[in-house]
Amino acid sequence: MVMTSSQRLDATFAALADPTRRAILARLALGEASVTELARPFAMTQPAISKHLNVLERAGLISHGQDAQRRPRRLEVQPLADVSDWLEGYRQFWEVRFQHLDALLDEMKTKVKKRRRAKR
Repeated sequence: MVMTSSQRLDATFAALADPTRRAILARLALGEASVTELARPFAMTQPAISKHLNVLERAGLISHGQDAQRRPRRLEVQPLADVSDWLEGYRQFWEVRFQHLDALLDEMKTKVKKRRRAKR
């Protein structure tokens, strides 16, 4: 199934909404790991961890390889880059708004200073 850009973002944000999945991604940022290695820090069963891994895989955030009996997971960066690109548009929007606010505040400060001088 081919996902649209919007569907990919939805899947990525849904996957990132869970703290366990974010912790798994943080671990995979250090390098690939097996399911057993990924499950170790959590107080949950391996099937529960596997469900989290499936969500991450469906979102494209991780992939797995084949190393004999081991199927190490690895981080896939493109979905995170897509989120970053999407957020960048909003960051730029707010940056412009804050610049306008700064200019307005500077203008207001200048008017207050002029009024104070005029009263003297």
